[in-house]
Amino acid sequence: MTQAFSLAIHGGAGTLVKGQMTAEKESAYKKALELALDSGYTLLKEGATAVDAVEKAVSILEDSPLFNAGKGSVFTAEGSHEMDAAIMNGKTLDAGAVSLIQGIKNPIALARDVMEKSDHIFLAGEGAMKFAESLHYSVEDASYFYDEFRYRQWQEIKGTDSFQLDHSSKKDSKFGTVGAVACDQHGNLAAATSTGGMTNKRFGRVGDSPMIGVGNYANNKTCAVSCTGSGEFFIKAVVAYDVSCLMEYKGLSLIEATSEVIHKRLLDIGGDGGLIAVDTDGNIAMPFNTEGMYRGSNSSLGKKIISIYGD
Repeated sequence: MTQAFSLAIHGGAGTLVKGQMTAEKESAYKKALELALDSGYTLLKEGATAVDAVEKAVSILEDSPLFNAGKGSVFTAEGSHEMDAAIMNGKTLDAGAVSLIQGIKNPIALARDVMEKSDHIFLAGEGAMKFAESLHYSVEDASYFYDEFRYRQWQEIKGTDSFQLDHSSKKDSKFGTVGAVACDQHGNLAAATSTGGMTNKRFGRVGDSPMIGVGNYANNKTCAVSCTGSGEFFIKAVVAYDVSCLMEYKGLSLIEATSEVIHKRLLDIGGDGGLIAVDTDGNIAMPFNTEGMYRGSNSSLGKKIISIYGD
């Protein structure tokens, strides 16, 4: 009997006010989630690695203007787009991450190249761009990342000291980060996370998404985790690694550990958001403490789920 395999994805968490979500919009989000989920899951079904599956799922979410990553990245205070991404292989603990990169269509692909083609784990800014150049990445024109909704979002607070997390409740939003976690047919785990950060961000702000152990983590001993939410709080709580620690040292199950972190530890310090996680038995957890989280999962053990609100 082959090992159970599974994939979970997210397109961000936040206060997704039902009244502001039109049927057309909801359908578009669900279609985009389903496309990413099906593409990654098909790879797992065909025997591909967890790393291949999470990269594929995340790159499809990066190609959609609906999510704050890749094509849909929000505007910074300077009117540019600064993107972050991370990927991790649970079998080897190898990881790759990039931050503050511009013009790269699929930041997650560059993060994987950092993991597999450099001696480093985390490259940022100009150096990361030079690395991309050495691998002959093409740099997209700013118009590729231009989205009317994102532009209006930025105009509302441009020139002020405000910044907006993409899942804040103040407006009709597109929400946060994208991510994927997988357990493949060999019981190996992987996690991938990608984001465009926060609207009107300044000073080269970096959130939790590209930080290994914070917004992204995978370890075959325990679980693979991808987070989304108020990044500063996720950094304070070292969320992804905390889930793994609770499983490794306290013997908690995936459901118990993820629930403890999202519904207790994060709330205790005022943080909001959610995460997706899988363990080596193919179990899936997708907890969030906000009104909703764009999410989807499929497993050889059970049913396929595509969901937005707390059901």
